[in-house]
Order: sequence, then C-alpha cells, then structure tokens
Amino acid sequence: MPQTGPLSALTEDQTGRGGRPANGTATTVENPPHHPVTRETAPPSSATDAPAPSGTAIEEPAASPTASEKPAASLPASEEPAASLPASEKPAPSATASDEPTPSATASAEPAPTATASEKPVPPYPVTGRPAPHSHTTTVTRQLAHRTTETDVFPAWWTRISDTRFRFTAQWPAAHPFFGPVDDRHQDPMIVGETLRQASMVLAHAEFGAPADTHFVMWDLTVRVDPTALLLAEAAEPVEFDVVCSEIRRRGRGLRSMRTTMEFRRAGRFVAHGTGSTGCTSPRAYRRLRAGRLNALDTPVPVLAGIAPQAAGRSRAEDVVLAPADRPGVWNLRVDTGHPVLFPRPNDHVPGMVLFEAARQAATAASGLRPFLPGTLTAEFAHYAELHSPCRIETEVFDERPGEVTVRVSGRQDGASVFTAGLTAARPARARSLS
Repeated sequence: MPQTGPLSALTEDQTGRGGRPANGTATTVENPPHHPVTRETAPPSSATDAPAPSGTAIEEPAASPTASEKPAASLPASEEPAASLPASEKPAPSATASDEPTPSATASAEPAPTATASEKPVPPYPVTGRPAPHSHTTTVTRQLAHRTTETDVFPAWWTRISDTRFRFTAQWPAAHPFFGPVDDRHQDPMIVGETLRQASMVLAHAEFGAPADTHFVMWDLTVRVDPTALLLAEAAEPVEFDVVCSEIRRRGRGLRSMRTTMEFRRAGRFVAHGTGSTGCTSPRAYRRLRAGRLNALDTPVPVLAGIAPQAAGRSRAEDVVLAPADRPGVWNLRVDTGHPVLFPRPNDHVPGMVLFEAARQAATAASGLRPFLPGTLTAEFAHYAELHSPCRIETEVFDERPGEVTVRVSGRQDGASVFTAGLTAARPARARSLS
C-alpha cells in the first residue's frame, strides 16, 4: 500500500541488496558536461558530506552543450559499454564517507569547476504564485538539471534538511511537448522518473560537489506510482518530494557514487516513490571508457520509420521510439538525434531516457492497453546502447495477478543485453452486460 507518512528510514528495498545498486554490473551514461554555475551562498554542510571539487551528478555533466542527461554520455570518448566498468568504478557493498582515489578517474587528475546553484531570492511559483518556503531555499537552474529549456526543468527549488536529506518543490505541467498527458485525465507517470533524474543531478552538483564536467552513470531506477494521484485537474498544484541520499561513496574529495530515494506528494497525498543509483566518471576516465566511440557525435544516424503513434501510446509520430521488426512483440529501437527533449545535446550513445521510454512504449504496444498507466516501473542498465548498431526491443506479457498485467522488456544489441525493464499496470475492469 502507498505510504501515508513522511519518508522514513531507508529499507532494503530502497537501498538495494548489501548497500549496492540492484544492477551492480552495468550502467547507462547520458549527461555530458555543462557550463559551470555559481552559487552565492551555500547551505552549511558537515565535514563528511561537504561539497567536493570532483563529484558527480546523476546523468551528465552540467553545463556544456553536449549530452547532459544522465551519466555524462555525450561528450568524451570511450571503448566499451558501462557494463565493462572495472570493479573499482562500481559502488561497493557499503556506503562510506571517503574513498581512495582510483587510477581510472581521480579528483586530482582533472580539476574542474564545481557546478552549484543560485540562492538569489526565489520568484513566485510560476503557476500557483506561491513563494518559496523560506529564505534558505535554493533555485534549480537549467544547468543544474541538465536541460536546455526552462519548460523541461521540473524541480523548482529545494531546501537542505540535513547533510543527506532534502526537500524539493516541483511543477508537473498539464501540457508538455513530450511529458504530456497520456489521456484526457492523467499526467504521464514517466515524469516521476525524469524528476528523480533531474533532482539527483542537482544535488550531486550543488550539494555534493560534482564538477560541471562530470559524466554520470545510472545503474538502476525503480518508480512506484499511484496513477489516480496523477490527475490533470490537479496539475496546477505543486508537487513536494523528500530526498534521502545514501550509499554515498567518495573519491578523494569528490563523489564516486550515490543512491537517491524520493517520496512525492501533492496536496499531502502520496503520488509516487522512486529510487535510483548513479556512479560518477571524470572526463579523462570517460574518454578511456568510450575510446573510439566519440566519432558517433559526427556521424548521422538514419531515422527509421516508426510504428503507429497510437500503438505506442503517443499522440505524435515524432515521439515514437519503436520501429517495426520481424515478429510480434519485438521492435527495433528508433533513434532520432534531432528530438529536442530526448536529445537536447549531441550524444555519443543512446540516452537512458530513450531506453526507458522505449520500454514504456513496448509495454503499451505488447499489452494493448490504452492508456498504459504503469504503477511500477523498474530498469537496470547493462551496456551503452550505441547509435549506429540495431537495438532490438523484446517483450513478454504476464498476467501474474488478477486485474494486472506485467510486461518485461529487454533491449539487446550486438548479441549483448543493453537493459532490462519491468512495467506493471492495472487492467480496466470489464463492463458487465445487463442483457
């Protein structure tokens, strides 16, 4: 049942087994460096979790026009998918406050400017006109959230509660070019995952010292949503969410990896719960990791013809990320590097957001539910999805519980697993005939 009280101590489900991400072998990178942001007054922090000059966010470096949205996947070069990251680059079983610098990416190797936030007076809320909670509130900028336009930034401001706990206010618009309503009643549940991603990057930069050129690797993501709380009629109401940062590992003075766990509420009502873990990579380490792949930034990617938007649960053909394949229940990934939301900046591989959306569209097409309103979404990333190699999206549909349908989705490329996902939604009750 949905939680009704405030976010409490982390459970094993929230932290992952043994204190490490559920997906301990793979990652997906998508957020390249951004231009540095300056902060006028930073909230006080303790010695253990004080912002460090070389940390990481949750998906891309913050501020450079390259691929900033998840593990900095779009700028540097690298050789193999995240799955081949050495053990030293992956979060360890327990969270520690400090970590020895590793040979692959140390804080001292390439000092970079720290991306931080601005603490100027917070303007009234764009929709409700409500002021920020108090003077210690910090505004979320486009650079911190790794977005190129203000309309794509969902967290509005945050307040530090402790060194590892924060409270955010967000706005989920009734209309958005990509995260728009799924029908005439509900907002898109995927906006929860996108908000979690952005807030994680914001904190990594502004509270944990991740430099602007950090590349981020996302290991796993789990979101549980109450679709009945995502009503269009309530879109003008701000969303508040508490964040707990755990499994914090340092590399020297910087951030090596972190898990963020969030609970979302609107007008005091539970909306969603989410958790995800990310690793941080320096530009030098990313160039080694992606060696030979940076030329993908300069090579055009053919755009495949997509399936019908209605079958994918979309209203516009340009938002479809699936193309027909050779048999039912299987599709090819459709990559459009010109999409303004999915590819706001150049990227040397397919962003994790695209894979997550592919899983949702595949679940919609395979289940036949319109709309497909997932109550649970999980994803684990194993390898980078390359831009110029076919990626097959395969599905299995299960009726494991009465009144529910679960779709398991897998992405495979060049014979290897790229990601796996699971989505569960309620089946509409059948109308009884009166005859």
